Formats: sequence, C-alpha cells, structure tokens
Amino acid sequence: MRVTTKRPTGLLTIGANRFPFSRARFRAKCVTLAFGAIQWPWLLRSLYGGTRAEKQALLRRIDLPQDALPHLGSWKADTFFLHRIVDTIESLRPEVVVELGSGASSLIIARALALNGGGRLVSYDQHAPFVAGMAQWLAEHDLAAEFRHAPLSISAPKWGADWYRLAELPASIDLLVVDGPPWSVHPFIRGAAEKLFPLLSPRGVILLDDAARPGEQIVASRWRRDWKEFAFEFEAGGTKGMLRGTRSGSAANARDAVST
Repeated sequence: MRVTTKRPTGLLTIGANRFPFSRARFRAKCVTLAFGAIQWPWLLRSLYGGTRAEKQALLRRIDLPQDALPHLGSWKADTFFLHRIVDTIESLRPEVVVELGSGASSLIIARALALNGGGRLVSYDQHAPFVAGMAQWLAEHDLAAEFRHAPLSISAPKWGADWYRLAELPASIDLLVVDGPPWSVHPFIRGAAEKLFPLLSPRGVILLDDAARPGEQIVASRWRRDWKEFAFEFEAGGTKGMLRGTRSGSAANARDAVST
C-alpha cells in the first residue's frame, strides 16, 4: 500500500477508489497495465529514496530530528526532490503552496516554510484516513498544514482516469507540488494538475515528481505543447527526476536562483 507518513510503506500503492465497471475504466486499466510493463525499471528505482546519509543531511539542513522521516523510497519522494522543494521555498518565499499527494514532502514543505518567512500549505490526498493522520504527524514537530480529503471523482478524460475533487482551493498559488495521484490510477493522471495552472501567481512554480517515468514524460510533452506561457525543464537528479515549470519570462531567473 501507499501510506507515505512516518510509518514504513509497502511495495504496492493503495488501490484507487473502486468504481463500477465501464468501458472507459477498462481502457484506462489496460493502459496502466501496459505502462507498468514498460516502466518497471523506473518503478523499481522509485523504491529507492536516497542513502541514510543523504536523508540525515536533508534533516540537518532544515533542523529536524534525525528520526523525523522514515526510510524514504517505496513511493515516497526521494531526497533529491525534497532538497529541490527546499531550494524553491528558500528562493521563492511562497505565500501559498498547494501539494497534490500528501506525505513525507508535506513535513519538509511545512518546515521549509516555517524557516523562510512562513506561508500556507494546502495538501490534498485521496485517502481519508491518511489525511487525518498527517496533521498529527506534523504537530509532533510543532508544524501545521491544511490537509484535505480529495476523492478521485472528477472526470479527466484527457488524462485517462478520474482526478481529485479539490475543495476550497486557494485563489492564488505560488508553488504547486505534484506528487499524486499514484501512477496505478493511470500513468498520465498527474497531467490533470494543469487544471490548477490558471491559479498560479505571476511568480508561480510547478514541481512534478517522478518526471523520468514514461507516463510523466508524456505529461511533460503535453504541458509544453498546451501551456506556452510556462517553461518546463527536466532535472535528471535523484532516482526519479523532476520537472520544473516557471512562467517563461522568469524561467532563467528562477533557474539561477534555485540551482545548487
């Protein structure tokens, strides 16, 4: 199952919401199975989240206890992606962060915000019991965020499956972190995050995890085609890669500011 809290996680992701049979859902399942066969090398790499030393360095950087995070991997964000999130928060100083797919990254975002002028984190996940436990985890470190249940019940035919029903979205977003839904819903489903692009502020940044996987590469290609006002750049670090999106006019400045 996929429970990216401080508890260890299993090999498989939690299944998506169960819906009645339909031809569209049958086709989506076939595509998911086909991509599972294609991208298994990337999926295996997803089980590795970085070395113990890399995790300890991340926690020292943001002054959290060495036991604040579990073993990363098993679908959690890896240390590379988490460092890039911290880089972006340090340079951007966002007032509002929206996260799709709660978990280890939520703790890192909340802590980085607290160290860099504050800010609001609104985090969505499709698993209600998991959402309920996240606030308690952050409270153990005197941190807080707005965790919201977002069932997969909004049709997104362009992206092959149902997407999050997002409640009480902020009017403006400075940083959008896309780390869900899991690929087992559909290999393209994270592309539906484009529904939030119109809410991004003029300085807004998009970070997509797992960008080296074939499904996310197709997502990136479609975003580049359809959203010309953004410059999308792939970063090959870590075990799974990352896609950064910035408004075209500020892409060079953003790249220089957060490079390490």
